[in-house]
Amino acid sequence: MLRATRPRLFSVWSVARCDGRPVGGRVTQANAQVVRGARGILGLLLAACLFAGAASAQTFQIADIRVEGLQRIAAGTVFNYLPVQVGDTVEDGITAQIIRTLYGTGFFDDVAVERDGDVLVIAVRERPAVAEISIEGNKSLDTKVLKEGLAEVGLQEGRVFDPSVLDRIEQELQRQYFASGKYGVGIESTVSPLERNRVAVRIEIDEGLTARLKQINIVGNEAFSDKELLKQFKLGKTNWLSFYTKNDRYSKQELAGDLESLRSFYLDRGFIEFEITSTQVSISPDKNDIYLTIAVKEGPVYRVGDIQLAGEPSVPAAQLFPLIHMRRGEIYSRKTATESAERISTALGEEGYAFANVNAAPEVDADTNTVVVTFFIDPGNRVYVRRINMQGNTRTRDEVLRREMRQLETAWFSTELVKRSRERLQRLGYFDSVNIETPAVPGTADQVDIDVSVKEKASGNLMAGIGFSQSQGLIFNTSISQNNFLGTGKRVAFALNTSRTTQQYRLAYTNPYYTIDGISRGFDVSYQSTDFDQLIGADYSTDVGRAAINFGLPISDTARAGLGAYYQYTKFFAGFSLLAQDFVAENGDVFNDFFLTASYVNDKRDSAVFPTRGSLNTLFGEISIPGSDLQYYRLTYSGRKYVPLARRLTLALSGELGYGDGYGDTKDMPFFENFYAGGPRSVRGFRANTLGPRETTLDEDPVGGNMKLVGSVEIYAPPPLGGKFQDTVRVGAFLDFGNVWWTPDSDLVVPTGFDLGDLRYSTGLSFAWLSPVGALSLSVAYPLKSEEQDEEQVFQFTFGQTF
Repeated sequence: MLRATRPRLFSVWSVARCDGRPVGGRVTQANAQVVRGARGILGLLLAACLFAGAASAQTFQIADIRVEGLQRIAAGTVFNYLPVQVGDTVEDGITAQIIRTLYGTGFFDDVAVERDGDVLVIAVRERPAVAEISIEGNKSLDTKVLKEGLAEVGLQEGRVFDPSVLDRIEQELQRQYFASGKYGVGIESTVSPLERNRVAVRIEIDEGLTARLKQINIVGNEAFSDKELLKQFKLGKTNWLSFYTKNDRYSKQELAGDLESLRSFYLDRGFIEFEITSTQVSISPDKNDIYLTIAVKEGPVYRVGDIQLAGEPSVPAAQLFPLIHMRRGEIYSRKTATESAERISTALGEEGYAFANVNAAPEVDADTNTVVVTFFIDPGNRVYVRRINMQGNTRTRDEVLRREMRQLETAWFSTELVKRSRERLQRLGYFDSVNIETPAVPGTADQVDIDVSVKEKASGNLMAGIGFSQSQGLIFNTSISQNNFLGTGKRVAFALNTSRTTQQYRLAYTNPYYTIDGISRGFDVSYQSTDFDQLIGADYSTDVGRAAINFGLPISDTARAGLGAYYQYTKFFAGFSLLAQDFVAENGDVFNDFFLTASYVNDKRDSAVFPTRGSLNTLFGEISIPGSDLQYYRLTYSGRKYVPLARRLTLALSGELGYGDGYGDTKDMPFFENFYAGGPRSVRGFRANTLGPRETTLDEDPVGGNMKLVGSVEIYAPPPLGGKFQDTVRVGAFLDFGNVWWTPDSDLVVPTGFDLGDLRYSTGLSFAWLSPVGALSLSVAYPLKSEEQDEEQVFQFTFGQTF
């Protein structure tokens, strides 16, 4: 009988040869107590040699194969793995091969090969199955995620238990905790046998405390102070923001990035010979504090001695030298050299040299401490676009994508035009992702194809919802919209919104490519009823019907101008308001007006939702034409600027200006068309639409104004929670200011006239969440400047509306 047992921790295969014959034998569980000296080794070799003679006499032809000891594993599974079958002859080496093969499956702890006449008998002892896995003490790592990771590496309930897998899991867990700064972590695994050849695996974790960077020392720096150098690091000592920035959590990856930042800092300031000679990381005995020491060698400062172009530039040198932002005699900067090379490469790419290679090579003169910077240019062949291929647009027509492409077929390849084409496709809003590849055409050296691959998303929206706003109360809304109607790129929308203050019905249609030049045309029909008593406390209301047509003209890839006209029917209900009654007495209560509109929009934001950089500027004007019952105009401007700051922070600056007045037979702009300020989307901390002038009646109802100035300075960022909330949640701190003014003279409104001293200010904290059931926006604001008649509202929120 030949028998072998697979070790639990590692495998030992002993093969001895006596008289040139192979020997099969038994391999038992390996540990430190298996072999105790030469006596045991000699005995093992002797037994193997004696057995070799017996093994040579066991050659026979297999009449049948019998497998013994199976519990869960089917006999057919074993037969599939066996290297022999019925009718084969058992010869030298076959036995060892059978044992190795079955052990290789990982199913068995023990395998024995025996002979019963001409029957090959394989006796096995199955490994136990994992019946239960329990994890305790894991506060930093989610249990569900951990179990999913365990299953990926082979430790899962119902599967065969492999002790080596458990060892690897312990090492990986320790590595993950070390990476998060928990160097005092303790991990203990317990395997408990259960009935029916099963085991229960229990992993106990003692996470300990997260080690913090106690100190960072830089040795050898003379030109720059430690404070200035440490500004280049993401790692840093614990401070009051560390809970959010996590800058005090040491990791090798973060340190490698910081060392590269330090190296770039010196190379960008002329220290070409700078080097980091050593890095030492020390951990305190209690494993809670980390000390980091970095030794550097600065070397001398090098200046630019000369600038040269080499190679075969296809563009005249007179056009390339202005792209090199370096001057003779100034301190050498690797960053400036790299950026200059990139500008040259981009310029060549715009001329059709798609595969141009530009390298900036500094030649150092140690005697004069100068550098000769040579830009080696290999433009390659001028490349043409053979074909543009569209993939993934199963619903959207090719025409919709191709009209957004700025790179054309049969034209020179331009990296800038390809980039702009991708950006325009992304702005459509029809796709989750847009990828562009430029493979070379086989067999040619000067042609490429452009492969555009898109992943479509649902462009239609059927929504029925409920929300709440402090300014409008309970809001019910229903809307059906299709931004890519039948794959044509046309937009169709129907909306119904009703709240305590407003009822609105709207039907709209827009063709963004009414002409092949990108001129859009749209129609819009709507009806809106507004109760100003519920909105701002003023006793009057309006019913407004509107039919509009508009055209849009593209100016650039980010800017667009608009022209339009609309007819508006207004029914005015004066109520008990003296201001409203005076207006009706002078102008009547039913109005038919015709308007002309003009607009300009320039959108350079990187995202329409939670942008982090870019700007959005909008200018809009409308005027009722002569012959209308009410003759007036309105001008509005709004601007937003987003500036990325360090540590994932974004600075948002916004401002809004508005002015309106009457002309002709209408003395002033109708007061129910006034601008309003205050509320969640204006000056937070004040009740919505209540700032500014008021009626001189006992109730002192707010009336808005014909002039508006509102602005905000806000810093916001993703939450410190991380994970799935990074893209859907923003928290911020803000400073708001603004007000509205009534400039016409009136005995029914106070105050009148424009005065910047009337500006209101507030500051506070904001929270915005794109939740699965609707958008939630809330703020806690404290008014910094207010007057007695102002209605303060510290906590404000809206839910179920777009923001």
